[in-house]
Amino acid sequence: MKDYFVNYLDHFKQVVNSISVEHVCEIQQLIKKAIEEERQIFVFGNGGSAMSTSHFATDMLKGAGDALKKRVKIVALNDNAGLLTALGNDYSFDDVFCHQLKTLANPGDIVLTLSVSGSSPNLVKAFEWAKTNKLKSIALVGGKKGLLSEIADNTLVIDSLHYGHVEDAHMIMCHMIAFSFIENPNQF
Repeated sequence: MKDYFVNYLDHFKQVVNSISVEHVCEIQQLIKKAIEEERQIFVFGNGGSAMSTSHFATDMLKGAGDALKKRVKIVALNDNAGLLTALGNDYSFDDVFCHQLKTLANPGDIVLTLSVSGSSPNLVKAFEWAKTNKLKSIALVGGKKGLLSEIADNTLVIDSLHYGHVEDAHMIMCHMIAFSFIENPNQF
């Protein structure tokens, strides 16, 4: 098992070293602008990525919000289990994020998703709606890229097909962005 863990970490180090710092900076600047303009930021994902978006929303709302002069208007659309199951049951699971955006979002707001495959139907449908309704979209995806890489305004690809490595790298990028605000509040 030790060899497995050594190999896991060796491969993950390569994945981390491939993260485009320039692209993370671009995404951070989009989020910074949204905060300055008091726009809303909607984050969402499925499975482990849903938990990572919840974590990111918490870091931004609480951590960055406490550090900055302006509040961060961010919500993880995957956090309300009752609403997700109602929307999934009454409409379709493909509609669980799109339906919420139709109710909450305004042109100029941001949608951000984390997706290893980049092709989950509920994420794709939400991003298509966002594009049609003039929201800015950011997708952090894995090596498969998927449909989100074609739809999103900004796509950051983690060039790996390993679910664990992609999810870990996405969380690192979310921490980079959140802590750029938490540890540098005077940038505003």
